[in-house]
Amino acid sequence: MKEYNRLLLANKAWAKERLDLDEDYFTNLAKDQKPLFLWIGCADSRVPAEEVTNTQPGEVFVHRNVANMVVHTDMNLLSVLQYAVEVLKVKHVIVCGHYGCGGVKAAMGNDDLGLINKWLRNIKEVYDKHNYELKNVSDEQLRFDRLVELNVEEQVKNLSKTTIVQRAWANRNFPHLHGWVFDMRTGIINEVINIEANAEVDEIFRYNFHTKEEISNSSIH
Repeated sequence: MKEYNRLLLANKAWAKERLDLDEDYFTNLAKDQKPLFLWIGCADSRVPAEEVTNTQPGEVFVHRNVANMVVHTDMNLLSVLQYAVEVLKVKHVIVCGHYGCGGVKAAMGNDDLGLINKWLRNIKEVYDKHNYELKNVSDEQLRFDRLVELNVEEQVKNLSKTTIVQRAWANRNFPHLHGWVFDMRTGIINEVINIEANAEVDEIFRYNFHTKEEISNSSIH
C-alpha cells in the first residue's frame, strides 16, 4: 500500500466513526467555527494542537511554523492573528513550544543551513538577549530547555507589541496571551508566561487607540 493511501483510508474510518457517534456531526461542523483559542505552535509533527489538548475540530484555530515564532514581518502569521482576533474574536492566544525543538537546537549552533538561517536568526536574537543567563547554565540539555522556554516568552511578548492585539485590548479587553511548553517526555504542558489583556507594554512598543466609546462621544460634539 502506498503511504498516502493509508491516510485516505484512515480518514474514511474516522469519518464513519464520527457519524456512528453523531449522525449530524459533519452537518454541524460545516456550519461555522467559533473557537475561543488561537494556537501558535511548532510545525513539529509530534505536537498537534488538538491532540495534546484533547480538543475537537472547531475549538482551536491553529497556526504552525518552525519553532512557534511570532515575527513582526511574517505576513502569514499576522494574517492569521488578525483574522483570529478581529473576526473570530478569540479570547486567548497561545504560543506553544516544546522541549527538544529542532529549530531552537539548530539556532544554538553555527552550521550554515541555507535559507532557514534567516528564520533561525530570530531565535539567535533571543539567545543573545538572554546570553548572561544562558551562558551560566553549564549543562547543555538544561540550557537547551531553557532557551525553548525563553523563546516562547519572547514570542508572547512579540504578540503584545502588535497593533492587532493592542487594538483588541482597547476595544474589548481580549485576548489574553499565554506561553506554554509541551514536554514530550511526559505529555504535560507547562505554562511559562501569562499576559492579561491591557497589560503594561514597553512605551516604545505601545500604541494609542481611540475606543469605540471615545469615537462615539467625539462624533456627538
